[in-house]
Amino acid sequence: MRGCKLDGTKIAERGFGYTMRILSGKYKLIILYWLEEYKVMRYSEIKKTLGNITHKMLSDTLKEMETDDLILRTQYLQMPPKVEYSLSDKGKSLIPIIDAMCEWGEKHK
Repeated sequence: MRGCKLDGTKIAERGFGYTMRILSGKYKLIILYWLEEYKVMRYSEIKKTLGNITHKMLSDTLKEMETDDLILRTQYLQMPPKVEYSLSDKGKSLIPIIDAMCEWGEKHK
């Protein structure tokens, strides 16, 4: 495969392993998909689109995605507090891959 040479290194140390680590999780790709669709979303909007996700799972997932620089978290100093999420440039760079997955799924479903 292009970019994933078999050179004796562990898979976790290769680009494929890195990509799998930051995208692993039940909801990360779905969150990326919805943020691309809506551009900016509040926590409650993300929770609503995902359906049956716990507060802890969503909170942890969003924190991981922010730490991995996939999403941006913007907090507004107001009452009640307002937080919005959007894709970072790094997150946006994954959209062609998600598009390819969508095309593959349409072709093979």
